[in-house]
Amino acid sequence: MQTASVHGMWSSRLMFIMAATGSAVGLGNIWRFPYITSDNGGGAFVLVYLACILLVGLPILFSEIIIGRRGRMSPINSLRELARDSGASRAWMGLGWMGVIAGFLILSFYSVVAGWTLHYAWLYFKQLFLGAEAIADPGATFGALLANPGELIFWHGVFMVMTVSVVALGVEKGLERAVSILMPMLFVLLLVLLGYAMTTGHFGEAVGFLFKPDWSSVNGGMIVTAMGQAFFTLSLGMCAIMAYGAYLPSDVNIPRVGVAVAATDTSVALIAGLAIFPIAISFGIDPEGGGAGFIFTSLPLAFNEMTWGIAYGMAFFLLLSVAAWTSSISLLEPPTAYFVESSNLSRRTIALIIAALTWAMGLASVFSLNIWSEVTIGGKDIMSAIEYVAADIMLPVGGLLIAIFAGWVLSNRITRTELDENMPSWAYSTWLWITRVFTPLMILVVIGGILGVF
Repeated sequence: MQTASVHGMWSSRLMFIMAATGSAVGLGNIWRFPYITSDNGGGAFVLVYLACILLVGLPILFSEIIIGRRGRMSPINSLRELARDSGASRAWMGLGWMGVIAGFLILSFYSVVAGWTLHYAWLYFKQLFLGAEAIADPGATFGALLANPGELIFWHGVFMVMTVSVVALGVEKGLERAVSILMPMLFVLLLVLLGYAMTTGHFGEAVGFLFKPDWSSVNGGMIVTAMGQAFFTLSLGMCAIMAYGAYLPSDVNIPRVGVAVAATDTSVALIAGLAIFPIAISFGIDPEGGGAGFIFTSLPLAFNEMTWGIAYGMAFFLLLSVAAWTSSISLLEPPTAYFVESSNLSRRTIALIIAALTWAMGLASVFSLNIWSEVTIGGKDIMSAIEYVAADIMLPVGGLLIAIFAGWVLSNRITRTELDENMPSWAYSTWLWITRVFTPLMILVVIGGILGVF
C-alpha cells in the first residue's frame, strides 16, 4: 500500500474537509436545495434528506475516499490496480473513465452557467464602484445575455481560465492554496448575507418557510427527491472525491472527515436558504421554481430596492462564483491526474489541454441558448441533453458501481483498515451491508424515478 500520492498530499485533515466540501458545494446546492426543501414539506423534507445522507450519501462518500486513498492514483488507475489486487476484472477501470467523462461533460456546461454569475458580479461591481446604471429590467438583461454568444463565450472562457490556473499548479500549490482561500471566503460571504437577511424583519417567516414540517408531503415522490438530492449534493459518482481521497494522509479517520463534509455541505445549503428567502419574502418574490429564473431575474428586482442592495447583489453573485469555482477544480483534477500518470507531459500542459477541450465542448451549450436554440436531442435542447446524460444518468450509475466495488470487490481487510481498524465490528458490518445492499437498491430507485419508472 502506497502512503503518498505522486501528485502531492493534503497537509491536514482540515484541508481535505475544505476541499471535499468545496467540491460538494456548488451552484445547485445554493439555489436549488432551499427551494426543494420549502416545496417538499420543509422540516419533514430536511429529516428525510438527512436520513438519505446517512443511508445513501455517506456510504458512497466513504467508498470513494477508501478507493482513492488505497490506490493513491487517479481514479482510473486506482480502480485498475485495486481490481487487479482483488483478482477482479480490469474492466472496473471503466468506472473511472465513466466518472471522468461525466465530470468533463458536466464541467463543459457548468462553466457556462458559472460564467453567468461572473457576468452579474461584474454588473454589480460596475454599479457599486464605477457609477453604472442599475439593472432596470432583470428579465431583459438576462435574456440579452443568453442571446449574446460572444458574451457567453467570454465569461465561459474566463471561468475556465480561473479553473485551470488552480489545477495546473498541483495539489499543494494549486488545490490546497485555492481552497484555503476560497472556502473561508465562501463562509464569510454566506454569513454576511445571512446577517443582512436577519435585519429584514422577515427572517422568522423564512425559517418557517424552510423548516416548518408538512408531514402530508411525505410520499414516494418526495423520498425519491430527497435521495436524489442527497446523492448529487455530495458530488458523488464523478470520481472527484475519489481523486481528492488519493491525497488524504493515512492517519486521517475517513468516517469522521466524511461526516464533517456532509454536515458542512448541508449547513451551507440551509444557510443559503435563510440568506435568500427573507429578501424574497420582503419584496413579495415567489421563489417557486428556483433555478436561473429566480436567481437572475427575480432577486435583482429586490436588490434594486434594498438598502445596500447593490453591495448585497455583488456579494451574492460573488458567492455563487466562488461556489462554482471550488466545484469546477474538483471536476478538472481527475482527468488531469490520469494523464499526468500516463504521459510524459507536464501537469500544466495536460491541464491546459483538458481545459481547452472542455471550453470547446462548452460552446455547444453556449450555442444551444441562442443560434442552435431550435436544435433538440430527445426533446431537449443541447445543454439540457448533456446535463441529463451526464448528471441524471451517468452519476447515479457511477455511484451504484462504486458501492458495488467497495462493498463486494474490495476485501473486508482493505475496507476495514481504511475506514478505521479500531471501529467496532457492529459499526463496520452496518456500513458494509448498507453499502452492499441498501445503498444500491436506493440508487436504483433514484434511477427509476429519473427514468419515470416510479
